Amino acid sequence: MAMKEESSEPGMVYRLKVTLKGSRPPIWRRLEVPGDITLAKLHKILQIAMGWTDTHLHSFKIGETHYEEPDPDIDPEFSPYDKKNEKKFKLQEVAGREKMKFLYEYDFGDGWEHEILVEKILPMTDETRHPVCLKGAKACPPEDIGGIWGYYKFLEIMQNPEHPEHENMMEWVGGHFDPDEFDLDEINKLLKKIK
Repeated sequence: MAMKEESSEPGMVYRLKVTLKGSRPPIWRRLEVPGDITLAKLHKILQIAMGWTDTHLHSFKIGETHYEEPDPDIDPEFSPYDKKNEKKFKLQEVAGREKMKFLYEYDFGDGWEHEILVEKILPMTDETRHPVCLKGAKACPPEDIGGIWGYYKFLEIMQNPEHPEHENMMEWVGGHFDPDEFDLDEINKLLKKIK
């Protein structure tokens, strides 16, 4: 019986630009990830890179298909859309070309939609460990703030010490929130822990 030969071809790296839809100025991250990761692993990477806490449901929408964590309580036959298990699909299988865009939604209540653009597909090299965040801008909004519109209302309150809700919001957010904060080193430190 012949042994299957290991491929000596290097894998591919996807350079992705992730932008939180509706954010002005944009809240975004530029990532490089292996093309052979599952969408489930890409979800974990996005959570870290953006700054979310992974406490809500999520879904990828690529074309007309939704990829998400399977819910044992919901019969897929009764789903209003084509739903697939994100653990069974690799990024390179569902996003096979440069300039392709798809959506990642986090927290269906707040509806945080992220547009993901495949900027480049590159050969993997030994010099860079993946996943890695190359660049980005702006802080992730606080969880459970009410989506992008709730976030801008929150910023308005935070910037006005005379606002009747200012003190409550300061306490709720832990006393400090800087919408311009972006810590590339901290993101990459956390990304290194992903296996």
